[in-house]
Amino acid sequence: MTLTRKEVLDQAWPVILGQALVPLTGLTDVAVIGRTGDAGALAGVALGATIVNFVFWSFGFLRMGVTGMTAQAYGADRDSEVRATLIRALILGIPAGLIMLLVSPLIVPAALQMLSVPDDAWQAAHGFTAARFFGAPAALGFYALNGWFIGLGRTRMALLCQIVMNGANVILDLLLAGIFGLGAVGVGIGTALAEWVALGTACLLAVRICGLPLWRASLKNDRILSDTKALRRMVSVNADIMIRTLALLLLFAWFARSGARLGAVTAAASHVLMQFVNISAFVLDGFAFTAEQRTGAAIGAGSRKAFFRAARLTGEFSLIGGALFSLLFILCGPVLIGLLTTDEAVRKTALMLLPLCALVPLCGAPGWLLDGIFIGATRGRNLRNAALIVTGAYILTDFLLRGLDAEGVWTALLLAYLWRALALGCCLPGLIRDIPEKDEERSTVPGVVIKK
Repeated sequence: MTLTRKEVLDQAWPVILGQALVPLTGLTDVAVIGRTGDAGALAGVALGATIVNFVFWSFGFLRMGVTGMTAQAYGADRDSEVRATLIRALILGIPAGLIMLLVSPLIVPAALQMLSVPDDAWQAAHGFTAARFFGAPAALGFYALNGWFIGLGRTRMALLCQIVMNGANVILDLLLAGIFGLGAVGVGIGTALAEWVALGTACLLAVRICGLPLWRASLKNDRILSDTKALRRMVSVNADIMIRTLALLLLFAWFARSGARLGAVTAAASHVLMQFVNISAFVLDGFAFTAEQRTGAAIGAGSRKAFFRAARLTGEFSLIGGALFSLLFILCGPVLIGLLTTDEAVRKTALMLLPLCALVPLCGAPGWLLDGIFIGATRGRNLRNAALIVTGAYILTDFLLRGLDAEGVWTALLLAYLWRALALGCCLPGLIRDIPEKDEERSTVPGVVIKK
């Protein structure tokens, strides 16, 4: 059977909804503590969440690397390697989380000091952040399982885990902070426990897919630890993706710094407009994640025809989605800006920058999709090199356009998205040449024996 647009949509919509739910964890934390009327506690939670998000997402390679490897093993009908990929990722992720927890007494105070946390927010920030680190092993383990589900095309299971985590987070936050009055520490504990609930749910779903003897049978028969080549590959791909992620984090941190350099009004206006960018990125990631799984499976199956079909269909949806978001922001942007801020100076600056912001989804869509394709192909080196080149080029452009003030800041960001697509696009012919031609007549990829 040939991949259809309906199948792409069926696979993408749970990811889109799941991605939309991701920010709700932080929103719940802020909302619960915000109802206490304690400004210091609210500031502490906000600043602590900044630290936790940066540290935890530095290990986001566990999600991305596992997706590509799993998809390729799935496409090649290698059931044992599908299981082995998950176990190796958990062996890598959960101990890394435990190490993070052990060193958190050193990380937390240093990070709070770097953020110049005010005295009246220090205690709340420290308590919240320290509590959140108790969820580090679960968070990193969940990254691995989430990537595994996406690699198998089980996006509804990934969505279910996200819903469970958000539901548990709301209940525990209300219980610990609202009823028991534990404040910021209670919110941190509640969110950490919700991450453990999500990990447990994901493990149960993994057992449902693979059968009960998942761990024991895998360790006995699949050479989890003795296959040094597979272990080296996982470490190498994940290390490259980690560098790529850190480079992109630097890019956006530089963007925020460039806006702040022009004053509070420009910084605030840029922050408002970045919410538009984040929303479009979250939605279009649904097609990028689908591209990860479909192209990765095609590579594993050795079918260039299936690869081209998957890339073309997900590309169609990405470009159409990017164009629709651009149009939406142009038409509705003024109203949305008015809803997000009442400061007249901030609104005026945001409206001035809106046309540049509105172009981001359209210009960013190709780069986001290519990111998914290269993650599915486990081409970590290409992703790493492209991110380093783009970040360097962006910083140079930012310097060159400083005479344009706020327009220069946003023009540099817009160009960064185009360069990201160009850098990965230049590597695409090499990726295609390396797809093994096992069966050039296949237009889709096979299923595996793993339980449906």
